[in-house]
Amino acid sequence: MRRSTAVLCGATVVLAGSLTAVPAEAASSQSAQAAKVTWKKCATEDYPTLQCASVKVPLDYARPQGRKITLALSRVPHTARKYQGPLLVNPGGPGGSGLSLAGFVASSLPKTVAAQYDVIGFDPRGVGKSKPALDCKPGYFNPVRPDSVPGTSAIEKANLSRAKSFAKACGTKYADVLPYINTVSAVKDMDQIRKALGAKKINYFGYSYGTYLGQVYAKLFPTRVRRLVLDSIVDPNGVWYDANISQDYAFDARHKALMAWIAKYDSTYKLGTDPAAIEAKWYAMRAELAKKPAGGKVGASELEDTFIPGGYYNGYWPSLASAFAAYVNDKNAAPLVKAYEGIAAIDASGDNGYSVYTAVQCRDVSWPRDWKQWRKDNWAVYSKAPFMAWNNAWYNAPCAYWPTKTLKPVSVANSKLPPVLLFQATDDAATPYQGGVTVHRLLKHSSLVVEQGGGNHGITLSGNTCLDKYLAKYLTDGTVPRGSGVADAVCQKTADPKPASAANSALASDGAAGAAPADTLHGLVGIRG
Repeated sequence: MRRSTAVLCGATVVLAGSLTAVPAEAASSQSAQAAKVTWKKCATEDYPTLQCASVKVPLDYARPQGRKITLALSRVPHTARKYQGPLLVNPGGPGGSGLSLAGFVASSLPKTVAAQYDVIGFDPRGVGKSKPALDCKPGYFNPVRPDSVPGTSAIEKANLSRAKSFAKACGTKYADVLPYINTVSAVKDMDQIRKALGAKKINYFGYSYGTYLGQVYAKLFPTRVRRLVLDSIVDPNGVWYDANISQDYAFDARHKALMAWIAKYDSTYKLGTDPAAIEAKWYAMRAELAKKPAGGKVGASELEDTFIPGGYYNGYWPSLASAFAAYVNDKNAAPLVKAYEGIAAIDASGDNGYSVYTAVQCRDVSWPRDWKQWRKDNWAVYSKAPFMAWNNAWYNAPCAYWPTKTLKPVSVANSKLPPVLLFQATDDAATPYQGGVTVHRLLKHSSLVVEQGGGNHGITLSGNTCLDKYLAKYLTDGTVPRGSGVADAVCQKTADPKPASAANSALASDGAAGAAPADTLHGLVGIRG
């Protein structure tokens, strides 16, 4: 969410024409209301078989014949004689574009597996190439923002004013749309995509918030699920206020893991061998930037923005450590500014993503409307886990003033599904481990594969051959591991990066398919997913 994602489909097209033939188990007769999809080439050098299309769906499912909105789709078509139907993919968010993810997934799965599916990407309602696409307040994250830590009443007032202004801007600009930007509506859109594809059932593969989409889809349409893969799993019992509080503690732990990694490589970074002392230097850097932002861009809040991605993906650690060391040891702020611009600065795509993020989360469930509750809860978190506590609070603060009524959370408990495959890293900060355990319990026929010691967010198709073996087997024939403990299978984590690795590769890739698979995936899944 904090970085742009390359959108590979340049244009959507109107609906007409015919569908590719589908297998008996994936096909159904088309109803008179079901739109058909015409695919047009939108190939890129990296994804030469990529196709694009669009489909119209009701804005309000209570009035299916009323106003329509447009969803943008992408596809890498199957090539094998054995066809297992559409595989819808989603990178998370809320607010993440899935168009590029289709190309990535199709090219990252074993060729024999990918060839059996139409891999379908989509921009959920409000996102990217879908229409209308939300952008409540362009430039909302332009630097330099007020310090995230409200150490004075003036700082708190400035941050509150920003949050209120964003909520008001959304309500003014999109009053007719905001009530319909939510998870349940997005899930119903997925079923409209299924119908438009002519499929009786769908296969689904979601990362991060995409796992919550998958949980809710399975609850509302259990007989439409053929295979379901959830990677880095949202705890449905915490949406969304409690989930953000849980994140704060987990991200603080990941920040400390980065400090320990820097200490391990003192010969490179020369910041010391004591992680606690290195962390103290980081907070001293933060205090200096609060007074004098680096390059007129990186203040205290932007520094947090820059290091938060390191909690999602350790591939950023070499670049972040180098920037940290350059600032502390050489009084050189240029690498820090470069890191901010590479992984934290918000462009128009990020503005759109954040607008959808808030629209979905603020509408999905109720949030505290009394700011005193936020203040109490976040100071309590800050006292124990200061790294992201207030940054995260302000990121979500518009929900305290959101102009639409809220919905009730969905109970995703489900005993009606075929075998489901879950993936979870034990040290994931964005979706902490408990979420995987909870969903494993709630989805009766699920199997949980755990990456022991892993801290990255989004763990399949990123270089761990043990995890990918289970994924490929499941997509090939539906086989899942069955164990006797909490986890049905355990894989060891991939090795942490080393300073000698190309320090800027994760910054430069930004989702490009020519980069390392893990860099590409985490460019697509993005931040705040």
